[in-house]
Amino acid sequence: MVASVTYAEFLREQLAPLGGVTLRRMFGKTGVFCDGVMLGVVTENTLYFRVDDDNRETFREAEAFPPLNYAKKGAIIDLSFWRVPERLFDEPDEFIAWARAALAAAHRVAAKRGRSPQGG
Repeated sequence: MVASVTYAEFLREQLAPLGGVTLRRMFGKTGVFCDGVMLGVVTENTLYFRVDDDNRETFREAEAFPPLNYAKKGAIIDLSFWRVPERLFDEPDEFIAWARAALAAAHRVAAKRGRSPQGG
């Protein structure tokens, strides 16, 4: 399920310190983009940030929740997006630190895939 209009606006406000954040529908979810790369995904008004080996320690707390996943041929496929703990919405500085870590991971993923940031 995509982000509600209210939740999307809330996220834009929370993520404003990052700069030009945009949200767009994709695959029945909402992608969260900044600098042309996807740093997060929203499904059912729950935010997930991109995780990789370099920022995994920052997001250790998020391991308490299952990562974003989908079913394919009877198997569950985990994605590299971890649920943002609700408490971070009351801790704006820490929330932005997590968002910056997710954005850095998104840039690393884009670089590995040989994509320019504008390619999305």
